[in-house]
Amino acid sequence: MTSTNQSSQRKCVRVELGSRSYDVLIGAGLINETLELATAVFGKAKYAIVTDENVASNHLASVEEPLKQAGQWRTSVVLPAGEKTKSFEHFQRLSEAFLTAGTERRDVIIALGGGVIGDLGGFAAAVQRRGVRFLQIPTSLLAQVDSSVGGKTGINTPQGKNLIGAFHQPNLVLADTGVLATLPERQMRAGYGEIVKYGLLGDRNFYSWLEDNAASVVSGGPAALIHAVTRSVEMKAEIVARDETETGDRALLNLGHTFGHALEAWTGYSDRLLHGEGVAIGICLAFRLSEALEACPPQTAARVAAHIKSIGLPTDIGDIPGGELPSADLLVDLMGQDKKVQDGQLTFILARDIGEAFITRDVSAERVRGFLQSQLVTA
Repeated sequence: MTSTNQSSQRKCVRVELGSRSYDVLIGAGLINETLELATAVFGKAKYAIVTDENVASNHLASVEEPLKQAGQWRTSVVLPAGEKTKSFEHFQRLSEAFLTAGTERRDVIIALGGGVIGDLGGFAAAVQRRGVRFLQIPTSLLAQVDSSVGGKTGINTPQGKNLIGAFHQPNLVLADTGVLATLPERQMRAGYGEIVKYGLLGDRNFYSWLEDNAASVVSGGPAALIHAVTRSVEMKAEIVARDETETGDRALLNLGHTFGHALEAWTGYSDRLLHGEGVAIGICLAFRLSEALEACPPQTAARVAAHIKSIGLPTDIGDIPGGELPSADLLVDLMGQDKKVQDGQLTFILARDIGEAFITRDVSAERVRGFLQSQLVTA
């Protein structure tokens, strides 16, 4: 369900999960009203903040100072920026810092940052004193449309991405589109990799709108940005409400991710390949595999890849900088660590057409290996 404040052009998407339902507020300027908006949900509470070095320099004071003035601040933990922060080492550091600051069960943990901070902070909230309340303030486009909504939290391991974690829903999400003005262009493009996913998996009309408006979204056009974020959050909220713990339809949200996560693991979760870039390549591979299996009309994959490429995102394994390529065997092994593997069988999100994704476990590892070999030959 979505409502709009006409005077401010802010949107509110409700994630319907019974007693654990919560709002995702979308619009510019929300971060400056954190205390007021949080108080409406949490009452008078104490807050512990986790953020990263990049976000702290731009936005920490906006959140922290009003809490300090109100006597409702416990601590702020500033971690290094980057995917490698989603680790046991930083999870331990964060958890111990919260405990040292005296965080209590009725307190609220604020995750102020992109997907890395949201996932790590959410996991810390899930296990701190067996679960404390949680406020997401996503500061990247990717986090606003994906990782801040739905309650997936966790950390990475050498074996794969997000293999250690918990489902722990936030109590409120403040998606301030105004803060995206501080993002580098590459980060905005990476966020678009998740936005286009929503149109491709279940909304052909949204995808068609994106083909016409993608440049405005990526450049930060206010109206286009709010529409793209809102529609993405609506779609995710609808799926999460049906399948909170990913036992069915929620796996559709992983379109492009089985391939993408393997590529991220191969690159060592480094700046060589951002998450949204891995998803973009993974989406293209998923549509090509769908065509190879004759599940999808010819030229659909080409249309998708042309659009993704037009935004400046990678579409092929060979687009990853660094020169060398992985082997098909290695990628299949890495995909075998995917969370959606059942009885050793790979799970893929494929497509019958644009806007018509489906879940399958009927593609053998041998078929995938041969497909990847063909992709690597042309990379």
